[in-house]
Amino acid sequence: MTAVDTQIDRRWEQMRALGPYGLLAVGAVLSAGAADLMDGPADWYGAGVLVVAAIALQVWWNTVRRRRPGLGRTPSPAGTAYYVVRWVIAFALTWINPLFGFYAATGLMDADELLAGRWRRLGVFAAAVTLAGSQSGGLPPKSTGQWALFGGLIIVNAALQLVIAHMMEQEEQRSRNRAETITALQQALDENAALHAQLLVQAREAGVADERRRLAAEIHDTLAQGLTGIIAQLQVVANTPDPETARQHLGSAADLARHSLGEARRSVQNLAPVALEHDGLPEALKSTVAEWAERTAVRAEFTLTGTAEQLHEEVSATLLRIAQEALSNAARHARATRLGVTLSFAGDEVMLDVRDDGRGFDPAHPPASAGGFGLSGMRARAERIAGSLTVESEPGQGTAVSARVPLVRHDR
Repeated sequence: MTAVDTQIDRRWEQMRALGPYGLLAVGAVLSAGAADLMDGPADWYGAGVLVVAAIALQVWWNTVRRRRPGLGRTPSPAGTAYYVVRWVIAFALTWINPLFGFYAATGLMDADELLAGRWRRLGVFAAAVTLAGSQSGGLPPKSTGQWALFGGLIIVNAALQLVIAHMMEQEEQRSRNRAETITALQQALDENAALHAQLLVQAREAGVADERRRLAAEIHDTLAQGLTGIIAQLQVVANTPDPETARQHLGSAADLARHSLGEARRSVQNLAPVALEHDGLPEALKSTVAEWAERTAVRAEFTLTGTAEQLHEEVSATLLRIAQEALSNAARHARATRLGVTLSFAGDEVMLDVRDDGRGFDPAHPPASAGGFGLSGMRARAERIAGSLTVESEPGQGTAVSARVPLVRHDR
């Protein structure tokens, strides 16, 4: 409940507690000023007794309500008794002097809270009878015209008050509906908060799983490929009788080991690959292709098309890793004599193509890659940055790996 609602309720409480006193005082003052409407001392004494009785009744009722705060807000036997006695006093005072009809108006103030069901309409009708007697010139009516006026005023007052009562009931129902809606919305908000917390937990778990996959792929792309190259160099050393050739391949193996160590450290720290530490993607790809060609003795070329742009670190790292994996797969499985790597900048996309003239394979049954991070790993990398990866190959017809990713520029 808002502060405004609380203030309105407090004012209504004051009206119910003090309103009858005020209306009784108005009726008493006006009746005293119109003494000619009263028939002698008996009416004066009767009116005085009834006024005192009305004050005593109101004092009693206010005391009861203070002791029982909920009383008076909903129908109760005590509230019904208070309403009936007050109506009797108001009717008797109006009979003595019609100007006491002001006090009779109290019956219209709280019938909806003191009387239940059909008794509420009966109470409103009874108050309308008293008011009609006051408005028509006093009770009982003394002529046919006064009787007709009295009857018409009863109908008008009762109809008016019943319409008002009906509108109040509808407003109360709307208030209850609003309260139920607010409660339902609060429950929905609580459920949403719980769901949000659950989604956060799931997102955190998914993030952990994704980070594990990333680290696994990074280790595969660095350590596994580096170790493969080192093994290849050592095999050459083991099979060559020439000391100079052996020394060169041992140097290459040592360089690969140092390179792989640096890559592993940066992978754990989620930094860019070593090749991107000082160069852009085109330069890194060019040097990577040249090193691969020297190591495998396969003719390899790098081609750049379009206007090169400074890419976001994640995009550059992803494309370089895909190229490295494609080169590693070609070295292990393709038995190619020529290989080409093309980097294309086209509008809002960047495309990487790696093609070889090797023995190819059936895309439905790709060759197994160490650790299972071959084609699936490359595809997962591309999809992680909203890209895609396609593989075209046939046995004996070579292989083409194409990655397409959005062109996201480097943050400046």
